[in-house]
Amino acid sequence: MTDYELDAVDREILYALQEEARNLSSSEIAERTDASSSTVRKRIQRLESEGVIKGYSANIDYTKSGYPIRMLLYCTASIPERGDYIDDILAIPGVVSVQELVTGEQNLLVTAVVKNDREITPIAQEISDMGLTITDEVLVRSHRSTSFDEFASQ
Repeated sequence: MTDYELDAVDREILYALQEEARNLSSSEIAERTDASSSTVRKRIQRLESEGVIKGYSANIDYTKSGYPIRMLLYCTASIPERGDYIDDILAIPGVVSVQELVTGEQNLLVTAVVKNDREITPIAQEISDMGLTITDEVLVRSHRSTSFDEFASQ
């Protein structure tokens, strides 16, 4: 965002959407923020157009959906080119996220989910074929996240 700064209403809207975007109406969010439903709808549209809200997605339990293995692949790319690889890595079946890291030798973190350990090797091979070096592989036992509490009303 350039000229737009979040105020208390924006932060409360973001917190509510993090908690349960699928089940909350603008009227319910309005009750939380002491704003009108139309104000909430307009604020959400502005937060979307400003790129603060990038989209809406489901929080999937990959293990329960048949993909029990989550691997973190730490990769090294040349610094000027590391961002150029992100879309190509995301296109690899099984890859669910890529994070660009700015400190240390490892500067891309790839998360992949698969049904069995044999499916990791082809993903790693595709990444390697792009010219990236995989410096570490980490098997994740569990993963949980929470809403960013700085958006909650104080």
